[in-house]
Amino acid sequence: MTQINHSACTSILVGKNATTDGSIIIGRNEDDKPTCAKHLAFHEEKDIPNNHFKSTLNKFEMDLPTHRYGYSSTPNWTDKKGVYEESGINQFGVAMSATETTYANAQVQAYDPFKKTGIIEEAMVTCILPYVKTARDAIARFGEIIKKYGAGESDGILFADPDEAWYFEIGTAHTWVAQRIPDDCYAVAANELAIQEIDFNDPDNFITSPGLREFVQKHDLWPENKPFNWRRIFGTHNLLDLTYNTARVWTGQRILSPSIKQEPSSFEIPFIQKADHPISISDAERVLRDHYEGTKYDVADPVNKDTAVYRPISVNFTEESHLLQLKGKNWTHWLALGANCQSIYVPFYPQGTVVPTMYKNGKDKYTSNSAYWVYRHASVLANASWKDYGLTLYMTQNSTEQKLTQMRQEYDVKIAAESDPDKKLKLINEANKELAHTAIKNYQDLISKLITKQVKKSPLYFHRDPSL
Repeated sequence: MTQINHSACTSILVGKNATTDGSIIIGRNEDDKPTCAKHLAFHEEKDIPNNHFKSTLNKFEMDLPTHRYGYSSTPNWTDKKGVYEESGINQFGVAMSATETTYANAQVQAYDPFKKTGIIEEAMVTCILPYVKTARDAIARFGEIIKKYGAGESDGILFADPDEAWYFEIGTAHTWVAQRIPDDCYAVAANELAIQEIDFNDPDNFITSPGLREFVQKHDLWPENKPFNWRRIFGTHNLLDLTYNTARVWTGQRILSPSIKQEPSSFEIPFIQKADHPISISDAERVLRDHYEGTKYDVADPVNKDTAVYRPISVNFTEESHLLQLKGKNWTHWLALGANCQSIYVPFYPQGTVVPTMYKNGKDKYTSNSAYWVYRHASVLANASWKDYGLTLYMTQNSTEQKLTQMRQEYDVKIAAESDPDKKLKLINEANKELAHTAIKNYQDLISKLITKQVKKSPLYFHRDPSL
């Protein structure tokens, strides 16, 4: 079965002892269509009688629990071609990002092909995140869904709560594995099955589909006396991987672990890695914004036209990028709409109930009242001549994100000091509104500057006689 989802995302997961502040961070670039506007959504806790999900993309459908917990998400502007909620944090501090598109090899698929009625990316957040209280709950729920309905495609899914981060990969219609990211480590994944050796005797760090070993043994897919290597057994190892996937993992590790020397076109880059220094949210943003800056592979530098042979992490068809940060009861849904290397990560409170107006506007054509299209507009203008306008965009980006971080910290103090739940929620909604307004206003000012500069660059310019 051909995968319905053709996204080409890049993901990062960071354990709590590997970060500067003890938080867990998971995040991903959602890469698909540059003209598909993404929205921010907040769903309140509620009872939904006869709660049922039916896909508009394939034949997957299932009954859902009647009680739905509150959660944030980033859906497509329309659900006519799939909901694609993609990322969010629920009221218990469980974070989920789905999915990292992956590919299983033809041999394993032959014995357990993906199902046309199986769960696919567009349904995953909607059917899992609102109904779980921990990351392990999410894995268990997902496993039961796959057992009953099967999977419709190969994907990597990110789960976290304030205690641990997990990466879940689907190999065939009914086989999967989840690995806990060690607290002092991080992982970067890019469109290939990434998890390597599995220890079936370590349930604290590995959870698998029932009968996974037996499935492999039954079909002679791997020697019984060799360590069970998920990536080798279920993954692909072809030229496309070497030009499209492995280099993105390499550059992520190049940024966070520069002391480790590796080749971008290598199948042996490890999934789990240790950083040379504690990782901040800015470091995670830098990874997801990377296009091989400072190397001969940078696609944005015309000097590299003969050497920029690898697909970068940040691309123009990134619809949105998110980083979900969890520390105790302090949770942040960082959201950058559009091409994240040119956009703004806004630190939203996922507990909000009111979506800032421009973050719920926008379709598949430009409109000035949509946050998605405001960021896209600025990118298009800067890209017209990056040499002339790139620095102006970067200066706005840096100053805006500094201001947003300051605003978020000030609101953290106010919200923590407020004991009344209604007043606390009011502060959260106010914060989300002000954070969104600041980011959009600064980019609207940037657009004004870029248009003004470009008016003077018209090819119709003619030196007039000063006396006329």
